[in-house]
Amino acid sequence: MNVSRTDSSFRTVRRAFAATGVSALLVAGLAGVAAAEPPGIPSGPTAEAQLAELTVSADGPMTGYDRDKFPHWGSQGDNCNTREVVLKRDGTNVRTGNDCYPTSGSWHSAYDGATWSQPSDVDIDHVVPLAEAWRTGAAKWSTDKREEFANDLSGPQLIAVTDNVNQEKGDKAPEDWKPPTTSYWCTYASMWVAVKHKWELTVSNAEKSALGDMLDRC
Repeated sequence: MNVSRTDSSFRTVRRAFAATGVSALLVAGLAGVAAAEPPGIPSGPTAEAQLAELTVSADGPMTGYDRDKFPHWGSQGDNCNTREVVLKRDGTNVRTGNDCYPTSGSWHSAYDGATWSQPSDVDIDHVVPLAEAWRTGAAKWSTDKREEFANDLSGPQLIAVTDNVNQEKGDKAPEDWKPPTTSYWCTYASMWVAVKHKWELTVSNAEKSALGDMLDRC
């Protein structure tokens, strides 16, 4: 999960505009607009096979956890950080300034079907949240490895989504939170499993059951 560059008072004003359609282009079903699709999303059968290979273990404690132990939004060259790279990758007709921050474009959030025209309405979600990674294996990693995880652009770990939906998700695992758009559950579960499989993180019994149910929709 990531909190975007917007304070709470501005969010309140922005949501009022969004309700009248100023910020949100459409809530759902916008023809011709594709949702973000991170790289490395496995097929349903592949995700099921990867899920079966994950180690089942109770979640560890949050003792010692701090987001700063996962240095994120690192430099990716050309004045861009990881967040800005994902905004450009997952958006449509994105234009950026010299600092790489988007000046125009649109972003379709697969989690809830909303489309936004302001980057401040969009968060970059860590599909497997940093806190979830901590309690399922990352607590034992080096800071360098946690930084690689938090900025992983090679797999389906980062995706641009509606900010308040991302904040509702928080650090919850699939047994406690699923995307509002049920048709996306197969893809979401596939991404989650792929990330945990790549980084050799564990799953709890409840988490594995929820992922299996979601993958059944594939």
